[in-house]
Amino acid sequence: MTDIQTHTLSTDGFATKSQVGDFTLDIDALNEDGPSPNQVLVADYASCYLPAFRVGGQQVGHDDLGKIQIDAEADLDGDDDLSAVRFDVYVEADLDDETFADIADRAEGICHVHAALREELHADVTVHGGADIQA
Repeated sequence: MTDIQTHTLSTDGFATKSQVGDFTLDIDALNEDGPSPNQVLVADYASCYLPAFRVGGQQVGHDDLGKIQIDAEADLDGDDDLSAVRFDVYVEADLDDETFADIADRAEGICHVHAALREELHADVTVHGGADIQA
């Protein structure tokens, strides 16, 4: 049985249109008509890590972390392959560094994208508590 099924189409050039359930993603290897595959991967990683961070917080008794924002950045090598990923995690709740480190470690164990990446690409995470995040 298949758990995930997508359909990706390129009619010309390097831009693709992927159908994922009811959603369409426009991705362009040249970064002209949409984000590049590497940009999408970094955004996907952050989008998986953030809810995992919330679950990690719940596991240590912090059910309300408030707003959370991840600013992700990545490095590419000479072949345009990802060589490093970094997350700055901004959290509205103001907890101590040890608690944030515990939550961040738990989030790594929960995030499915983290588990799927080779170890060299696991994000280097920095958490900033007491952040004033504008919606």
